[in-house]
Amino acid sequence: MAVIGAPNGLINDWSAIGSGVNKEIGVLLIHGYTGSPSAMRPWAEYLNQKGYTVRVPLLPGHGRKPEDLNEINWQQWPEKVESEMAELLRNCTKIFICGFSMGGGTTLYIATKYSSKLSGIILVNPMIHIPFVGPKLAFLFSCIKKFRNSSGDDIKRPGVTQGGYNSMSTKGIYQILQMLKYTRAHLHNINVPMQLFHSVDDHTLPVSNTEIIMKGVGSRTKQRIELTNSFHVATLDYDAEVIFENSRIFIESHSA
Repeated sequence: MAVIGAPNGLINDWSAIGSGVNKEIGVLLIHGYTGSPSAMRPWAEYLNQKGYTVRVPLLPGHGRKPEDLNEINWQQWPEKVESEMAELLRNCTKIFICGFSMGGGTTLYIATKYSSKLSGIILVNPMIHIPFVGPKLAFLFSCIKKFRNSSGDDIKRPGVTQGGYNSMSTKGIYQILQMLKYTRAHLHNINVPMQLFHSVDDHTLPVSNTEIIMKGVGSRTKQRIELTNSFHVATLDYDAEVIFENSRIFIESHSA
């Protein structure tokens, strides 16, 4: 069990200082479960070229071997994001968080606690639940079977990989669902502008995730954009430019 086709230099923490009028606007981009910063790197580089300061962290338990996720507690993921936020706040006056899949769920968790510090959140095929599976059932399943096959490269474009694991820790899924149970119950506390991208042909997460988030988040400004030519990892798929450009417009409009 290992990382699938990880591009050299793309699975570690990455950051870049911005330039010009956008230099003090920071954007934090969070990858998904079993994935890596590789899934967010092109998006981050695009925003950095537009002058924004960006950070793309490697979440704990990722980037080495799937067994590492058996040793992770869910609190370590938001703690990593909080530390990255603190780094951005050293030099930035406005902060946006972009989260993909489980990274979207982590972004929502952070927003339930730190809406006052954020200027907006952007989600791509975010995760808030697994239908009919709660933490207790996930825990029982993790005691029976430690790993299952990963669907990490659900990408329509041929020959593209996000550099994630080829198997999935079921104990890690239990940890995710604990975090998401709290997050879902507190979605109403999120009041920052939100932009959400949803792939019509997502083979990993059902549309109920998007529907729950759109209905539950307390923000007055909530925008949903449908992606018609991408699977789950839309940040690396045919609709990537749709995400990049619309997110730039969103950040620009909420940075004034």
